[in-house]
Amino acid sequence: MTGWTNLPLIFLPVHRSHIDYLLLTFILFCHNIKAPYIASGNNLNIPIFSTLIHNLGGFFIRRRLDETPDGRKDILYRALLHGHVVELLRQQQFLEIFLEGTRSRSGKTSCARAGLLSVVVDTLSTNTIPDILVIPVGISYDRIIEGHYNGEQLGKPKKNESLWSIARGVVRMLRKNYGCVRVDFAQPFSLKDCRKLITKQLFRPSDAAAEATDTSINESRTVAEESFRRRLIANLAEHILFTASKSCAIMSTHIVACLLLYRHRQGIDLSTLVEDFFVMKEEVLARDFDLGFSGNSEDVVMHAIQLLGNCVTITHTSRNDEFFITPSTTVPSVFELNFYSNGVLHVFIMEAIIACSLYAVQNKRGSGGPAAVCPNLISQEQLVRKAASLCYLLSNEGTMSLPCQTFYQVCHEAVGRFIQYGILTVAEQDEQEDISPGVAEQQWDKKLPGPLSWRSDEEDEDSDFGEEQRDCYLKVSQSKEHQQFITFLQRLLGPLLEAYSSAAIFIHNFSGPVPEPEYLQKLHKYLITRTERSVAVYAESATYCLVKNAVKMFKDIGSLATVRAVVIFRSAQLLVSGTPVPFSHCQC
Repeated sequence: MTGWTNLPLIFLPVHRSHIDYLLLTFILFCHNIKAPYIASGNNLNIPIFSTLIHNLGGFFIRRRLDETPDGRKDILYRALLHGHVVELLRQQQFLEIFLEGTRSRSGKTSCARAGLLSVVVDTLSTNTIPDILVIPVGISYDRIIEGHYNGEQLGKPKKNESLWSIARGVVRMLRKNYGCVRVDFAQPFSLKDCRKLITKQLFRPSDAAAEATDTSINESRTVAEESFRRRLIANLAEHILFTASKSCAIMSTHIVACLLLYRHRQGIDLSTLVEDFFVMKEEVLARDFDLGFSGNSEDVVMHAIQLLGNCVTITHTSRNDEFFITPSTTVPSVFELNFYSNGVLHVFIMEAIIACSLYAVQNKRGSGGPAAVCPNLISQEQLVRKAASLCYLLSNEGTMSLPCQTFYQVCHEAVGRFIQYGILTVAEQDEQEDISPGVAEQQWDKKLPGPLSWRSDEEDEDSDFGEEQRDCYLKVSQSKEHQQFITFLQRLLGPLLEAYSSAAIFIHNFSGPVPEPEYLQKLHKYLITRTERSVAVYAESATYCLVKNAVKMFKDIGSLATVRAVVIFRSAQLLVSGTPVPFSHCQC
């Protein structure tokens, strides 16, 4: 860090709870590091509490920087905010910014809202500040003080913060046990160097405007530069959030909730749960993630069960004189368990995508593809491309890879890990010769939509993945241990896939146009009704977060369109039609 000692620091933590900013300030104070200026949403600008935030170095900003009655850019507000940030950085003050914009309601790290980060990047662009040191921060709780967000996940409107609600939260926090919290600071990096690196990976603005005519060259260059700037900031925000999420420690409540929902939904003996907890703990460590707990596994599991409270039922069986642990089946309890289970989802997300894609490829045996010719063999190329399309479909569920990586690339690496684990094995040469070359490609190409945004022409022409690897065929291990692991991974994605597929079915019966909020409410009511009637395999597929993410994705792929916040049905051709939805295989 030579030469960085006089640079301003910007802390960019994940956002889980209202006490994130208090916690970070306290830790820095205890280590004789000056407190950062905190960018707080104006929803917290309430009497007494706002004074506390101001005294801690906070300042309030709009939840949306361009929040004007007519929806246009508020140039004056941006200029004032830019000037304030410039002055703080010039004085070598530290900043704290929450890229997610609001607390995560799902337990996953949300996608970035890079409004204030764009102001910081613009500050660096003016050469007023030589450089800025960026520090992603991971924060993990055994249990958040808010308890849960079940009301909002059930579709109730978000309650505005008030002095009374904060006071109740403080009293509740002092009376209850909320376990432990872990704060992890990732490796700091230079914003200037990172911007240069990302710039090399993107198209130059001049390239996009090179073909413009003389009459429109200035306008085209302005549009190209703005587009380039947005992509630069989006990639930077994605990089920071991916790093912060990677830094988050896995807590005991995350693992226990995950095991109860997606491995032992019908209940399990305590001794078996402890054994599985130990195995999953080792799996997390093997994937280079840290743990936010230590000690004897049985004690840690009992600690987690106690913190999960009413979401878990404990009964004593006289048959073998042991405790029997069962997750509660009520919708609010399942939602809450899912919130904590999502704390470990990012550890296995890519492997879960490969497992679901594996299921989809295996179940195309009747379509005349290569699996029908040789049922035991799977095209590696087809598997990777199916997984990449699924990554794109679920891209609103969080950051799955660094922006410098394509979905094809990370899926290829994930398949490599499956081969390393022994779950997949490369078929012998004589077995592969029985399959005519190109069959997989011919069958798969017929299924593909237009241009694939997750794979570029440069990657096809100048890629590390040669024809020899693309023609490789794989076999799935039939060992009981590997099959159980594949099923567990498929169950992890079960709620997401069920939510998206149900949303796709709902679109076919959609009669619009209707205002977007009304459409979201109708879709959410449809998913809740499926859950209440026990039609849904996973009750947690009806969370409001999944509803919003699914609608956003269908808008992105063109199946839905919005004109002045009114939803219009555009096309019934959905990516979901090619998406693996292994419900029957994964019923718990």
